Amino acid sequence: MSVFAIWITCLIILALFFDFLNGFHDAANSIATVVATRVLSPKVAVWWAAFFNFIAFLFFGTLVAKTIGKGIIDIEVVDSFIICGALLGACAWNVITWYLGLPTSSSHALIGGLIGAALVKAGPSALVKAGIIKTIAFIVISPVMGLVLSTGIGLLVFHTLQYKNPHKIDHFFRKGQLFSAAMYSLGHGGNDAQKTMGIITGLMFSAGFLHGPFHVPFWVVIVCNAAIALGTLSGGWRIVKTMGNKITRLRPVDGFCAETGSALSLFFASALGVPVSTTHTITGGIVGVGMLRRMSAVRWGVASRIVWAWIFTIPAAAVIAGVSYYLVQIIHKMV
Repeated sequence: MSVFAIWITCLIILALFFDFLNGFHDAANSIATVVATRVLSPKVAVWWAAFFNFIAFLFFGTLVAKTIGKGIIDIEVVDSFIICGALLGACAWNVITWYLGLPTSSSHALIGGLIGAALVKAGPSALVKAGIIKTIAFIVISPVMGLVLSTGIGLLVFHTLQYKNPHKIDHFFRKGQLFSAAMYSLGHGGNDAQKTMGIITGLMFSAGFLHGPFHVPFWVVIVCNAAIALGTLSGGWRIVKTMGNKITRLRPVDGFCAETGSALSLFFASALGVPVSTTHTITGGIVGVGMLRRMSAVRWGVASRIVWAWIFTIPAAAVIAGVSYYLVQIIHKMV
């Protein structure tokens, strides 16, 4: 095997490590509500979420992967050093925000990494503005969609069941949360795993290992879904506590409404090929169901801290990636 092939293999492994971190970091998105309501124990919840993360490839295409692979930066500019810088930036930001217990977006960390590395290499002309604008727009749209849909489902449920026995309602929605958590985990695996698929496929095209129209090989689909599922199995408990307990107190009916509304948002975005943040979406859903009880039920200080972390994610990951790209180039020239 040539030195170049070994280098590309190492970058694919790094991409899969990012995918693992994505599942680890975003495990909270899939399981926080079902753990907070004590419908499932943490260990059972991560297995439940990981299973549906993995089988998501059976239900979704690869439109999001194509957006990441050629819709953020010009595919002609992409090389192995840009991919390396982007992945290092995204991984570093994920680890920092995991340590701080902040539920930020792995997706936007990766997009920020691509932007930062591409800017250092080729300047603004390397950026695909339409793809970036669409992605940035969904920073606002995805949590609002999660909030609106979850609130709408909550209003319908609460109005329909307001005179029913509270104990029976609680029992019913404990079972319902198994369904809603599964749906959300499908949406999470269907949207987030595709981002790493796009990175690996873009890398292989730029390295000359793939030819013809941009397409995602099936083995890439499988290994990316497996990596994100393994990351979910590993937990990420610091963020689970923030999502499940610190924003608002959740009951099974609240968890069901938040997960179902957020899952529908993810299905919609994946159908459009938009790489959205599953973190933003479920946070919007949790805030929405909290507001249904009363505005003071939402801990707005925690929510505002999360939003600030969202705002800083793309520029912070871009800076780290830009520096990483520059250092990798220096090391390459020295070698």
